[in-house]
Amino acid sequence: MTQKSLHARKDDLSNPVKQLEFLSNGLFAEGELPTFKQKVSQTENTPLKPKKLEILQINLGYMCNQTCSHCHVDAGPDRKEIMTVETMKDCLKAIKQTGAHTLDLTGGAPEMNPNFRWFVKEASKVGIKDIIVRSNLTIIVANKKYHDLPQFFKEHNVHVVSSLPFYKREKTDKQRGKGVFDSSIRALKMLNEVGYGKENSDLKLDLVYNPSGAFLPTDQEAMERDFKEALKEDFNIEFNNLFAITNLPISRFLEFLIASENYEDYMHALVDAYNPAAVKNVMCRNTLSISWDGYLYDCDFNQMLELKVASKVQHISDYNENELQNRNIIISQHCYGCTAGAGSSCQGSVA
Repeated sequence: MTQKSLHARKDDLSNPVKQLEFLSNGLFAEGELPTFKQKVSQTENTPLKPKKLEILQINLGYMCNQTCSHCHVDAGPDRKEIMTVETMKDCLKAIKQTGAHTLDLTGGAPEMNPNFRWFVKEASKVGIKDIIVRSNLTIIVANKKYHDLPQFFKEHNVHVVSSLPFYKREKTDKQRGKGVFDSSIRALKMLNEVGYGKENSDLKLDLVYNPSGAFLPTDQEAMERDFKEALKEDFNIEFNNLFAITNLPISRFLEFLIASENYEDYMHALVDAYNPAAVKNVMCRNTLSISWDGYLYDCDFNQMLELKVASKVQHISDYNENELQNRNIIISQHCYGCTAGAGSSCQGSVA
């Protein structure tokens, strides 16, 4: 497992411009594969436009207690970018104006933001129907100050979406680091103990699977059945839904693809699996992504590539939903990851 982020190593791929250059050259510049813009224009009116805004996804910071080999955020303990209270207050003002029904809090480990609990409490007062926290699970058991997170989540009816690469120790630890699987199981049991994921409970616990190698996820429903059977039988753990997410060829997963000499094969696989039906429901159509410093992006992946929204409104402090709804969505070759097979978004398959 990578011990430091690309950012800390000053790797070329820590520069979003370098990533975009890499994705635009080679296979695509030579015409061996069509660019995403060329491909999508065959089946959709272009440029792509947003539909009704449903989800505000807010990144509370890139700091994380893990340094996972596939991480598209390039998060880790060495990342110090953290959303301030001032920016959180701008987000709360926007939440009161929006027609969105879901607030999706992510990171890094969003719980590591020192004002995380304050923000959840304030956000729960402004009428959002579903407050999601994307947890890596291990943060719950990483330090005593986080041990009461399951109870805090329960008190504020937080929807917990948790990363678990696989239901077996070897694959999970290979992707996330030694001991991560056992820590994740402990955290899941703690969430179950307060009612999360239980039948007839309103406390929702969903898991996220993403492949550990250079391949696409298999059928989401079939995987959910396998996860539920294995976790119940081996650990008596229950959860609601499984989301299967395709790894996008950016940041540390792009580094893995290049180092393992799988980049070209993976891009061929994504392009060959392009599904026009998935384009209609990709996350950039109904989601707005907000970075730790308040800038606006079409999706979380565009945020990591520093592709701000194509609008005169580019910061949460200037939020204007009507103006933002008229923008064109910015696309590049990484977008193939969201449109391959059954499609992929932060809510799993889309087609």
